[in-house]
Amino acid sequence: MTDLIYEQPLNEKIRSYLRIENLALQLQQHAEQDNQHQCFSPLFALAELTERCDYRTDILKDIEKQIQIISHWRTHSNVDNAQVDQLTQKLIALKSPLQAQERIGCSLKQDKFISALRQRFNMTGAYCNFDFPQLHFWLGKDWQHRQQDIKSWLIQYQPLLAPIALLLELIRTTADFGLYQAPVGFYQGNSVQPLSLIRVQINSNQNCYPTVSGNRNRYAIHFVDFDLHRHTSETVQFSLATCT
Repeated sequence: MTDLIYEQPLNEKIRSYLRIENLALQLQQHAEQDNQHQCFSPLFALAELTERCDYRTDILKDIEKQIQIISHWRTHSNVDNAQVDQLTQKLIALKSPLQAQERIGCSLKQDKFISALRQRFNMTGAYCNFDFPQLHFWLGKDWQHRQQDIKSWLIQYQPLLAPIALLLELIRTTADFGLYQAPVGFYQGNSVQPLSLIRVQINSNQNCYPTVSGNRNRYAIHFVDFDLHRHTSETVQFSLATCT
């Protein structure tokens, strides 16, 4: 059995960041392994999310916020200034691509092959060559050619994906995991500082998973028995990190 980490965002912005990060990880995996047509579902989901909302303003604000937070690290005597400088420069470099006038992913929208697939891709079971002859043709190309195509589609979203990945990494590092117990499968907590993300780590041999609810100052964790499909009555051992 293994330890699994469950993450619960406490605001809509972090919820969107996590969804985009998850799609990016799927696409990266498909760019490294030949999974045939499976790359298109996360690609089209990412395209839909970025068309529905322009995340650049939020990301730029968060980058500036992180730069200010990092600058305060210099007041600590044991801080590594070289590492602070490196991280600051990395954040600054991520700002420029976000400030371009062209909307992220718009070039992909103009791709005739992608547009043709996207219009019909949600048809149930529609992966036969008579449904998608252009897809059948593309899958007939060697993997190196298709891999290059996937990487070229993915790179169009890098101005968005790279800063989100770094911002989430910084958010996750704001809190370390601590050991806790949940009598009869329930735990409740609160925080003076506004929280953005709850992370729960639990070993799967306890045969349950957490459901988290709450807001930026209060949260509750219920552990559900996987087999019984109801709240467990057992005491659950878990680790918790409350990220700001």
